[in-house]
Amino acid sequence: MKALILSGGKGTRLRPLTYTGAKQLVPVANKPILWYGLEAIAASGITDIGIVISPETGEEVKAKTGNGERFGVNITYILQEQPAGLAHAVKISQSFLGDAPFVMYLGDNLVQGGLGALVDKFKSQPLDALILLCSVANPTAFGVAKVDEQGRVLQLVEKPKVPPSNLALVGVYLFSPLIHEAIASIQPSARGELEITDAIQELINRGQGVAAHQLQGWWLDTGKKDDLLEANRVILDSYVETVNQGFVDENSQVIGRVTIGKGTQIINSTVRGPVIIGDNCHIENCFIGPYSSIASDVKLLHADLEHSVLLQGAQVCNVHQRIVDSLIGQRAKVVEAPRRPKALRFMVGDDSQVELI
Repeated sequence: MKALILSGGKGTRLRPLTYTGAKQLVPVANKPILWYGLEAIAASGITDIGIVISPETGEEVKAKTGNGERFGVNITYILQEQPAGLAHAVKISQSFLGDAPFVMYLGDNLVQGGLGALVDKFKSQPLDALILLCSVANPTAFGVAKVDEQGRVLQLVEKPKVPPSNLALVGVYLFSPLIHEAIASIQPSARGELEITDAIQELINRGQGVAAHQLQGWWLDTGKKDDLLEANRVILDSYVETVNQGFVDENSQVIGRVTIGKGTQIINSTVRGPVIIGDNCHIENCFIGPYSSIASDVKLLHADLEHSVLLQGAQVCNVHQRIVDSLIGQRAKVVEAPRRPKALRFMVGDDSQVELI
């Protein structure tokens, strides 16, 4: 069995960060979102993985993720020239996939519980598609499934105005090679894309075995800032451990589950977990509140923040009002606030500088 991870797209909902980087490489708890999917696939026993990349961010994905050695897998990169739909991504990957069944995983999703049970279910039944579903409050924003009592999928609709159910497609699919025939039979949708929902509906129309598995844990789509911050909160709550590889002076307090990386200095500061802090950071005269992720090489002076994500090389200096619910990009600078509002909220792209006056 093989796997296909989709890591293209332009990430318009996370701009300005995604003007300069891939949305799938934005970190959650200091690890690129894409890597969580790679780890889940590897843990399910699949080692031959294709990653679909875009011309804009593909080289960055390749440089950061490599050949798969760190994950114990083999990675093949597949260029998708235009974001022409999920089914189109499968179509251009057919030479890599061959006649093998495969998992398709959207690279900006996080799913609790791993993929092992899903893979086992697919292998144990005569199925041509197995889709993962999750109950959502706003089904009009997703591909939606109508399912019978036996778990068979009766209908799929992409972003319907009148949803047939509240069961959204999570972004994890398992297919037999028959999906290639189904994709060859469909036409682009009204938005000009080859929709994977249309291809699965084609399998249903042909009487092929299409089943659903309903997710019981959490599913996190990290396409927008607040979604990414929520993903960061959930991952920190679930997985962060107490590890100190840095230096904490006698005037500082570290409370709760906090991971501190190598070479990091914490001086006259309070850190209240769950928090993760990368390598070679300098944190002085600060309060770092819960659900914050601070990447490597970050400098924080006279700052107060919580429930925020700071990317590599960011600087926050002399901001005397609390920063909350913020996403601050690589090498961005947020400095001095002579006039102090009650709260500050940011989404700051890479290489930016913000002066508060």
